[in-house]
Amino acid sequence: MKAPAVLIYRWFLLSLMVLTVGTVHGQEPESAYTDGEWCKFRVHYGFVTAGYASIKVQASSLNKKPVYHIQGEGRTTGISKWFFYVEDYYQSYVDRSTQMPLRFIRKINEGGYTKDVQIDFDHKALTARIWNKENNVKVTAGITPLTQDLVSAFYYLRNELDTENIKIGETVDLDMFFDKEGYRFRMKFLGREELKTRFGKVKTLKFRPYVEGGRVFKEKESVTVWVSDDQNKVPMLIKADLAVGALKASLHEFKGLKHPFKILEL
Repeated sequence: MKAPAVLIYRWFLLSLMVLTVGTVHGQEPESAYTDGEWCKFRVHYGFVTAGYASIKVQASSLNKKPVYHIQGEGRTTGISKWFFYVEDYYQSYVDRSTQMPLRFIRKINEGGYTKDVQIDFDHKALTARIWNKENNVKVTAGITPLTQDLVSAFYYLRNELDTENIKIGETVDLDMFFDKEGYRFRMKFLGREELKTRFGKVKTLKFRPYVEGGRVFKEKESVTVWVSDDQNKVPMLIKADLAVGALKASLHEFKGLKHPFKILEL
């Protein structure tokens, strides 16, 4: 069984992928993010800090195409690091004109388990070229139209959420490619909630991704996500109910948001 810090970071990324799902606009909305955005999250079990995760956006280019280079990382800290060392890096290069991922990189070390993989997407040919750098093995797999990677999906969907028309109980499926295959991920909208945060009280949208029950998570719907109910749609809190207790990832710091961050009261 993986350590809780690994599990929450995985679900942190998976939740980012779909936490902004809603009704898709019929026309292109204003972008929810821009170059220079950076968010840092504190991963904690009760009062104990297990680690930190961060994600940032940088304007760049890949093969002469303008892209957003999005970089996420997570690591255990303090005493948690001695029990289970985690140092994970995820990157996505997103075409600025289409919002589709061109390249995805996953480089992780989780208690000695390592992986270093690069995936290059060809959305015209509907293929993904997977390069396992540890053993220098390259394979090609098929993808579906509008396939996103683990990181790019979060930013793609931040631009597609129709907060005016989304309904409680609405579910949305998303095609995503991870490791060597594609799969569908589903999330349900639970409603709106005023959430107390370290910055003050914030209006949020509440979502629940469907997760597998088993030895670690209590039941199929054990992960809940709160995202700011504004033009930024920034994740404020991710909570995972475990077999014993609950693990949380809460927004700790941020900068470079494109739109004003609204606080109801301090």
